[in-house]
Order: sequence, then C-alpha cells, then structure tokens
Amino acid sequence: MEGNLTKGPILKTLTKLAIPIMASSFLGTLYNITDMAWIGLLGSKAVAGVGVGGMFTWLSQGLAAMARMGGQVQVAQCIGRGERDRAHGFAQAAVQLATLMGMAYAVISLLFTRQMVAFFQLTDPEAQTAALSYTKIACGLIVFSFLTLTMTGLYTAQGDSKTPFLANLIGLITNMILDPVLILGPGPFPKLGVVGAAIATVTAQAIVMTMMILGVIIQKKENVLKGIRLTAKIPKEYLGGLCRIGIPTAIQGMAYCAISMVLTRMVSAYGAEAVATQRVGGQIESISWNTADGFAAALNAFIAQNYGAGKMDRVRKGYRASLWTVGIWGLLISFVFICFPQAIADIFFHEPKAVATAVGYLVIIGFSEAFMCVELTTVGALSGLGRTRLCSIISITFTSARIPLAIILGGLIGLSGIWWALSVTSIIKGIIFTCTFLWITKKRG
Repeated sequence: MEGNLTKGPILKTLTKLAIPIMASSFLGTLYNITDMAWIGLLGSKAVAGVGVGGMFTWLSQGLAAMARMGGQVQVAQCIGRGERDRAHGFAQAAVQLATLMGMAYAVISLLFTRQMVAFFQLTDPEAQTAALSYTKIACGLIVFSFLTLTMTGLYTAQGDSKTPFLANLIGLITNMILDPVLILGPGPFPKLGVVGAAIATVTAQAIVMTMMILGVIIQKKENVLKGIRLTAKIPKEYLGGLCRIGIPTAIQGMAYCAISMVLTRMVSAYGAEAVATQRVGGQIESISWNTADGFAAALNAFIAQNYGAGKMDRVRKGYRASLWTVGIWGLLISFVFICFPQAIADIFFHEPKAVATAVGYLVIIGFSEAFMCVELTTVGALSGLGRTRLCSIISITFTSARIPLAIILGGLIGLSGIWWALSVTSIIKGIIFTCTFLWITKKRG
C-alpha cells in the first residue's frame, strides 16, 4: 500500500498527504470560478440559471458521499489493522455502489428536470431556460462525478493523494480550454452559452475519472482498486459496513443542500441578482471550504488508520495540528472578504446592482470563514473515528436553524438577514464540533 499513516512524524506525514488534496481542492475551486467567470459575461440571468442547476449537482454530491465516506473510512481502518483483503472488498463495494447511485440519480434527474427546476420559482424566462439546460446535461452524466469522488476517497485512504491531484490538474486544464470555446464560441465554434459550460464540466469530470482508472492499471504499486469487478455481487457485510458509515454522511450532505435550496428559493424573491450572488458567492467562498475540506479528507484517512491501529495519541496530535492550519487559513480569507469585497465582486459581476449585492454577501459571510474551516476539518476527524451519525445530528440540527433564522432576520433587515443566518450558524457549528471532538477523544484516553 502507498502510505502507512500510523508511523513517522505526525505533522510531516499529515502535511505530505494533505498538500496534494488541498491542491486538488483548489483545482475544484478553479473549476467553478472559471465557469462562473465566463458565464458572468452572459449576464446575471445566465448565472442565476446555472446556480439553480448547480444546486442539483451539489445535492448529488451528498448522495455520492455514501460510497466515498463509507469506502474511505472502512478501507483506511482495515489498512490500519493490516486487513488488506477486507480493504479490497470494501473498495470494490464502494465503486459498485457509486456506479449504481450515479446512474439512478441521472435517470431521475432527466425524468423530472422541469419539476426540479420549478421548485425555485424563477420568474425570468431566460434564467429558467438556462437552469433546465444546465441541469439536464450536468445531472444526466453525473455518474462520472460519483466515481471520481469515490475513487479519490479510496486513493486517499491508502495515503496516495498525488494521483487524484494529477488527474484533477489535467481535468482543470481541459475545463479551462473548453469553457471559453464552448460558452462564447470564438471563430468557427458555435456559441453554446450555458449548455457549453455544462458540456465542459462533464467532459472534465470524465477525463479525471479516466485518469484515475489509468493510474490503477499503470502503477505497479499495490492498490485496493486493482482487480475490481463491477458486476460482482456486493456481499452484505461490505454493503452494511459502507452504509453504517456512509448513510449519515449522505443524509448530512443532502440535508445541507436541501436547506440551501429552501434558502435559495427565499433569496429568489429578491431577484436574479440575488440568486446569482448566492451562487457566485458560494464559489468564491469555496476558496476556504474547499481547502478545509481537502485537509479534512487527509485528516480523515490519517485518523482512520491510526484509530484502526489503536494509536489515539497520534489521533489527538494530528487533529490539533490540522486545527491550527485551517484556522489560520480561514482567518486570512475572512480578512480578504471583509476588507476587499468590491475588488472580488467586480471580477464576476458587471451590473451595479449585482455588484452591490455581492459586496454585502462577502462582508457578512466573511465573519464566519474561520469557523466554517474548523467545522469541516472536525467533521473529517470525527468521521475517521466512525462517528458519522453524530456529525449528521449536529450538522442537520444547526443547519436547519438557518431557515427560521433567515425568516426572522429577513423580515427585519431584508436580504442581508438571510446572509447573517448563514454566517451565525456557521460560527455556532464550528465551536460545537470542536468541543465535541475534544470531549470524545479525551473520554477515550
């Protein structure tokens, strides 16, 4: 296996694993920012349409987390215990589950696209058309994303974060080339607009998946993904193990997205500019949460292997090192968002009303960035211990509170009240998750 995370200097081991994952997360951020920057040239209505369509791809990521998190944690813990055959069994089951769920989600999305988009009650015909077009393509071929996420988790569980990084780098380059060509149609190329953005994204995902499959075939080192058979029957033992870890994570992710959909529907009452701001603001904000999520993935594998090996001292030290790292990064992002919102908004918007809305969003959200980074990292740590159910309960409880809080604050101060509902709950979750992890690991001695 590529990486034994139960030995060696803790910070060096964790950093070596985390840096490629964080770099991959940055590439994911660049994917989204590249799309939004080019689509922004088409106007806020197109951005709003893609924002709505993107909600459904985001919803799918929650479902995909069942196979990814279940596979990553189970494989890493098996490796920590030295059970390599079981690690392979869990890896095969995870890939099979990801394939089945990705195909099922695609079929449902294609059958009910119009009903799904109608939930957001878009009043502008142009935004409505953009949302329908983007959703059909991005969700219709979502299986590439499901498999990419799952294989990334399985590579990470083995301590190999370089292969997913290289695959994502190639995918990003492809996306950056295709975006302007397919969206704007320079020279002899047709101008496809929002459809072009969807095609570019799906093509990049397919390439990333292909590169990771080639990595399994070409690399000579041992890999739990070698010899996987998609058509084999999934043993109940492995399916049960994946579901026990993965279902709470999937519920948490999908609930988070569903709550965001409700909030987006509330935001849509303020016009296309407000919806576009929420969509683009989320992509800008991903500079912090993608980084934290990447570090959380590394910490998850680190803690799972060491927990499987019974090395709780390394678990605690690894968490503390990670907490300092992402906390400082979050504070830096907070500083940039609060002090330079105008410069950031001007990159993505070219209409005065949209720019002003984006500036307000960035300043308010900026206060919670460090807490959000800490929350995501701690969720990864707790999941490595197998405590995904606890993570789900805490996350769903306090994320759900955003809806009544947004109703109350929105009635008092308008759109800014919805932004404050997001920021305040993120701060609370960051504090509670940190206290929970420290209490659990202290109790285990």
